[in-house]
Amino acid sequence: MPRPHTPGPEAEPLLLDAETDLRPTPEVAAARRTLRAHPTLLLIGIVLASLNMRAALAGVSPLLGEISGHFGLSAIMSSLVTTIPLIFMGLASPFAPRLARRWGTEAVLLSALALLIGGILLRVAPPVMALFAGGALVGSGIAFLNVLMPGLVKRDFPHRAAGMTALYTTSMIGGATVSAASAVPLENALGGWRGSLASWSLLAAVAALVWIPQTVLARRGTHHGEPAATPVRTTPDAGPRLSRSPLAWQVTLFMGLQSSIAYVCIAWLPTIFTDHGMSKNTAGLVFAFSTMLQMVGSFVVPTLAGRMRSQRTLAVAVAALMGAGIAGLLVAPVSGAWVWATLIGVGQGGAVGLALTMMVLRTGDAHTSARLSGMAQTWGYLLAAVGPLALGVVHQTIGGWELPLTLMLAVCGVLAVLGLGAGRDRKIRS
Repeated sequence: MPRPHTPGPEAEPLLLDAETDLRPTPEVAAARRTLRAHPTLLLIGIVLASLNMRAALAGVSPLLGEISGHFGLSAIMSSLVTTIPLIFMGLASPFAPRLARRWGTEAVLLSALALLIGGILLRVAPPVMALFAGGALVGSGIAFLNVLMPGLVKRDFPHRAAGMTALYTTSMIGGATVSAASAVPLENALGGWRGSLASWSLLAAVAALVWIPQTVLARRGTHHGEPAATPVRTTPDAGPRLSRSPLAWQVTLFMGLQSSIAYVCIAWLPTIFTDHGMSKNTAGLVFAFSTMLQMVGSFVVPTLAGRMRSQRTLAVAVAALMGAGIAGLLVAPVSGAWVWATLIGVGQGGAVGLALTMMVLRTGDAHTSARLSGMAQTWGYLLAAVGPLALGVVHQTIGGWELPLTLMLAVCGVLAVLGLGAGRDRKIRS
């Protein structure tokens, strides 16, 4: 089992923050080496936290019909059930590094899990507004987990960052797969959709219990709770101006559009199947199968991308896979469901893996990579939130799925074009 590593004066800057290079003082470094949690506990904590990064979202989609029917929601309001968490994932992301600088990564990660527990439980409270308010809390908690996890892996496993990234990404997709597959069975076993959704608070609670001792140890190693590193401020304009870089925007939009396609599928794919006559149980299984296959794409595509100077071919390939699956939904949504789910799943996993990989490949240093990651996650999730809501509006207006699916095909085409730009062998320059 690898021993967690505390970055010393010569280590790379943490990916935790885009604006601050954090280096621990010698006294703090010694305390952290003494009090850092056992590697096994840290590994378990990372896996459990990662399992929660999509589970609370994926478990909603198979139950969206029951939730909408219970509250009498229109298609537009139903879209907000899955869109509001995405909006708050984008809005909350910029605050995670600031909070981590002030309170420490472990403390903020534990708070994120507590926020997630509260949001999940609030979502199942009787008032309909609780459904949306809980979704906002869920999205905020997941945003903090999304932003903090890469920095945590970089800090404690610097020589095994790629393997640990693959581990937590696989765990994230695995949590979503189990959540989607078990949503309807849990609904049947627990007496309704509320029990099914609430059950995922237990997973977050288990993760929080594992992070409590790690948070305590981290705080003890920082001189009575002061920040675990001494901030060394960089100038506000250090590094390239990302907002003026066409390449940075190409990577950001690639991230946003692939996320939009993914969350449209999370929100509406089971409903598309059931609207065409598939049973609710089968629709949930097909959706879970598609989610599971994302693990294949998320492992294979980044591995290939790291060995290639240009990733343009990969970008077009993942967009084409998703486009082929969506086109299949237009032609034979039920009879070919498992085939289309395969294409969409592998394509989605490859797209998100490629988007994350390009944030590293298109930058020349860790500082710029972190800034690009923050830009892409903030704007990417806000853009992703538009997808489910827009398709809900179109579906409610025309009463069918042909036009919404055709629009998704067009998005896949735009994604391929963006990939041709973002995948070129070049880096963001000052």
